[in-house]
Amino acid sequence: MSGRGRAVAGRVVAGLLRLVGASWRVRTEGEAPSATRSLGATWHGGLVPVVHRFRDRGIAVAISRSRDGDFAAAVLEGLGFPDPPRGSSSRGGAVALRALCNRQRAGDTVGIVTDGPRGPARVSKPGVIGLARLGGTPIVPIGVAARPALRLGSWDRLLLPLPFAAVAFHFGAPIAVPRDSDPEAVELARQALDRALGESTKCASDSLARRRMA
Repeated sequence: MSGRGRAVAGRVVAGLLRLVGASWRVRTEGEAPSATRSLGATWHGGLVPVVHRFRDRGIAVAISRSRDGDFAAAVLEGLGFPDPPRGSSSRGGAVALRALCNRQRAGDTVGIVTDGPRGPARVSKPGVIGLARLGGTPIVPIGVAARPALRLGSWDRLLLPLPFAAVAFHFGAPIAVPRDSDPEAVELARQALDRALGESTKCASDSLARRRMA
């Protein structure tokens, strides 16, 4: 597919996501990232409901430089996200990290998918910790669950809530990363983030289970 074709397809998918997402019954627990100077973090598998939840808010999200990234950037544009910094852990990551850091320092909200673009799933890359350290912004873990929903067979087991699904978000306690953190402290913070994301995801799933039993 050509670059123009990917852009058109991305806008179509964004429109469909707006339509389907409008039917979701959303439940939220915890304190969502604020309108300014926030760093929201989630795993790649929950990306679809998360980008719908934070559409049209001018949040900066880094996207890889791959062809899949071109498509994802078009989807985000259709959902009201600004032109994304392009880069990932495998290519151009430093450039994207600097761009996101500048956005944080300007007082903007930033979002990051911690285990992208190729995984392994649910294992955060250290870049998110570096971003929190350089920008002086705590990380807000975002867990998500949905029922009924599809799980794709992709590496991230991408979650696709069906029309009229119940969708739960759980925002965990912010994780601060001191500016003077050494490599060992950075790794410990990365591990703590993965634990927090796992806990937030479980809390979101438990919330749906309680709702179903009520």
